[in-house]
Amino acid sequence: MNRRCLFSAMLATALPLPAAERTDAGRLGLVLASYTHRWRGKYSSFKIPPFKDALDVMDHIRGLGFGSLQMPVNDWTLDLARQIRRTCESYGMGIEGSIRLPMTEADAGRFERELRTAREAGVTVLRSALGGRRYELFTRRADFEAWKTGALKAMALAEPVARKVQVKIGIENHKDWELSELLDALKGLSSESIGACVDTGNSLALLEDPLAVVEALAPYAVTVHLKDVAVRAYEDGFRMSEVPLGTGSLDLPKMIQILRKAVPGIQMHLEMITREPLDIPCLRETYWASFPDKPGLDLARTLAWVQAHEAEKLPDLRGLSKLALLNLEEENILACQSRATELMR
Repeated sequence: MNRRCLFSAMLATALPLPAAERTDAGRLGLVLASYTHRWRGKYSSFKIPPFKDALDVMDHIRGLGFGSLQMPVNDWTLDLARQIRRTCESYGMGIEGSIRLPMTEADAGRFERELRTAREAGVTVLRSALGGRRYELFTRRADFEAWKTGALKAMALAEPVARKVQVKIGIENHKDWELSELLDALKGLSSESIGACVDTGNSLALLEDPLAVVEALAPYAVTVHLKDVAVRAYEDGFRMSEVPLGTGSLDLPKMIQILRKAVPGIQMHLEMITREPLDIPCLRETYWASFPDKPGLDLARTLAWVQAHEAEKLPDLRGLSKLALLNLEEENILACQSRATELMR
């Protein structure tokens, strides 16, 4: 009998599920986005088969030594959620969710259903991102302000539902909010149910000091995206790329220390996306459209920081075959896990 058949048999006669236990936060978790190329891939490979669902991912990363998985919950069925819970309990793993907040009152029902299904899997912490890269999306300040109004409304709609379902939701610094804006939003809600998903590298794209961002958001942290980034200047600003932990420019030991001091036992999840470097065109006028009041000092400080931490080269995925991309993705994740033991002490 394979694992899935065994779980199905168990579920058929299962008693009500007990509360899921958190895994040891000293073990690094994994964000599903780290497997962008493998997740539900439209390809055929015996050596690196696609992941079809959460159970496939959990089977694999357990063998790599990861202690938790963070992934979207939007398409989970109740049956899958219960299988995930049983798998977590069997493997001694944790599970966190990723969810889209309700942007309107009419969407609150969908949001609550997804939260309740996630709770059946043992999820008590979820991450949410409200926007994309603001310097790419918005050409006028007014457009950003309209997005911000909607984002604040979504957080306000989500808060009482999260409190009722007894989960915590971390809003990610997703290259959308400046630090002061996200802090104001969290302070305005003043809720134990809505905090921050602290990404250790994203805010560099908004010309903010990554360490200062971690220090400021740490008291609000409910979960963490742990990543390292390498940087290199180009004619319109700089480029940044996720690289294996310890090979980039971030002071990860200091960041981990700060986060653990602020929130003992917080779970950290690796986000190692294997992709082309991101352009941060901060020397173009269009970059500044959504934050015309940002001080020039931020630009000068960031460019000096890039110069001081500049990598010899950044990842270059051009011309790689699908199989080569899959292999590189796995190599990057394994390299991060190898270094994590030292970083997470």
